[in-house]
Amino acid sequence: MKHSYFFLPILLMAVVSCNPQRSTYVRTTQGAPIIPIRVNGEGLKVKGDEGTMTIYKTDYVPLLAMDVNETVTLPMTDTLSEWYVPCGNRPADKSSCCVAILPRKPLRTGMYIRQADKGEVVVAFTAGTPAIERLHAYVQNYRIRAEKIQRNEDGTFTIPITPKMKGRTYLRIYAETATELMNDILMPLEDGIPVTQAAQLTRHDDQAQVLYSLMIDRFYNGNTANDRKLNSPEVLDIVDYQGGDLKGITQKIESGFFDELGVNTLWISPITQNPWDAWGYYPFEPLEKDTDGTQLYNNKYDKTKAYTRFSGYHGYWPIYATKTDDRFGTGEELAELLTTAHQHNMNVVLDYVANHMHINSPTLQEHPDWHTDSLLPDGRRNFELWDEARLTTWFDKHIPTLDLERPEVCECMTDSALYWLEHYELDGFRHDACKHIPEGYWRLLEQKIARRFPGRHIWMIGETYGSPQLIGSYVKTGMLNAQFDFNLYWTLRNALINGDSFETINATVLESMAAYGSHHTMGCISGNHDQIRFASLADGAIRDGEDKNGGKETGWTRDMRPATELAYTRAMQLEVLNLTLPGVPCIYQGDEYAEIGANDPDNRHMMRFEGLNEQEEVFRQKVKTMIDLRRHSMALTYGEYIPVEVSHDTLVFDRVYLNETVRVKIIRDGISEIETYIEPLPR
Repeated sequence: MKHSYFFLPILLMAVVSCNPQRSTYVRTTQGAPIIPIRVNGEGLKVKGDEGTMTIYKTDYVPLLAMDVNETVTLPMTDTLSEWYVPCGNRPADKSSCCVAILPRKPLRTGMYIRQADKGEVVVAFTAGTPAIERLHAYVQNYRIRAEKIQRNEDGTFTIPITPKMKGRTYLRIYAETATELMNDILMPLEDGIPVTQAAQLTRHDDQAQVLYSLMIDRFYNGNTANDRKLNSPEVLDIVDYQGGDLKGITQKIESGFFDELGVNTLWISPITQNPWDAWGYYPFEPLEKDTDGTQLYNNKYDKTKAYTRFSGYHGYWPIYATKTDDRFGTGEELAELLTTAHQHNMNVVLDYVANHMHINSPTLQEHPDWHTDSLLPDGRRNFELWDEARLTTWFDKHIPTLDLERPEVCECMTDSALYWLEHYELDGFRHDACKHIPEGYWRLLEQKIARRFPGRHIWMIGETYGSPQLIGSYVKTGMLNAQFDFNLYWTLRNALINGDSFETINATVLESMAAYGSHHTMGCISGNHDQIRFASLADGAIRDGEDKNGGKETGWTRDMRPATELAYTRAMQLEVLNLTLPGVPCIYQGDEYAEIGANDPDNRHMMRFEGLNEQEEVFRQKVKTMIDLRRHSMALTYGEYIPVEVSHDTLVFDRVYLNETVRVKIIRDGISEIETYIEPLPR
């Protein structure tokens, strides 16, 4: 009977019929803008001699084919072009919807919209920009005909906004010089008219999100009746359940905690049922014996303990894929949380685990061959080989990686994800371990979502550590909306803390824009539950590379000293950059007051709502001010990124949207300066 939790979504999906051809066409052309094909991206099958490239159709148009493995071969040029998409019984011609194809050219910034009225916009360029050879513009997925775009004598372009559509749509503009690709432009429209005020934006405008990441068990205890510690002598209290639950999140929403801070999207950790017993093993190094002869260990939580095992308090060891963990609450309490969040104009994004299940899950007990082999051909165990065997590696011995390349396994796990959307008004997913999951899973999941929930706004962000090309290979209309930009985070850490040139910040920002688009919604993180707290890194309380045992030793062995003035200065610069650079800012719980801590488990203490010291309170107020600036600025949500001054110790850049310019100045270990101009700046 318990096993039915896993298979219930399959029964739901069996009755879903395909949409008529006409509906497919309308939904494709008038639906969300299709992420362009990037010739410099990973995942394209390119035949250089023939000048062609092969793409998966559903990567860009999820409804275009029933088979997610169906491909199309397109000519590959070195200039802006497009793929005119056949939808239903309509031919692929210049009157149909199309997907922009961006050539393999280096990125140049400097294109922006200088003015806009109800019917047209004027696109301008910063001084020194070479002649523009081609400019393509789209409303949703319709190409504005070239003959309707006027090239003016001063080098600007006048572009009509056509066709006009009801509701929220987007104007997109791409341009190129002979040797460079300009930054792209994204302008939101309301009933075909440019949006000029941030007050017109809603929680469904993805670029306007400010995420708040929280670990349910470590956030707030709202219902003590569901507290169930393991209370095992083998489990240290720091890795046992602490009582945080869904009811606690709801109470904090109702209290105005999130409204006051200013965030509008909550990313909550996984809620699926985890095991009721202890798993894993972490040994501690022996020290000298105590005066009474007791052996002591390098364990700051209990020096008499030689090792610890773990509870599943974090939620990443699912026993069932479609059941709420009874220590977090009930399905009714999850529904209440979502209703309350939406009443406060907030999204809720659920952390979903598809890569693995706990070894004692009824599913794997019934289907013991549904996981990948833990033994490699050369005899090594396939544990934590993150890149060498990334699609088959196990995260630990008790959480086997599912063999998602098997159709029956992939069908079940995608249906299980849909279960949560079917039964609860969730606004999207944060997907765990994306690069360890075959691409076919992501294609099938997005296709099912597109067919099952055609009018519903669902935003999905993934977790992948790797190159921009690898990360970007999953960021497609038919896969994921975004991923976390860990490469930007590493760059910011190295520049703000380790003395790297601020030129690397600008270079990484441009690299991300080239890989994901100038108006991507990649997550710009302040930290997360797998990272040392930034405030403890910022002043050298702990240093990069210091940890042993996979980077986690200090989380068990050292007490972090209080943050210093230098830590607060550098941590604030990180927050300023995350809230002003392109992308979607994401604040990990406690980072809004510069929480200290080494790595896991020291970065997962209970959230503190009271008892902050004076410096923490001041820091929190500054973060609130920055979030408020972000939420009320069109320039910081949809503005173009234009570097102004870049040197080893200084970074100055503008975010420009029509007549609004926000200028940000970061000086090494100094005060961050932010100025807003409501008038055109000379370019």
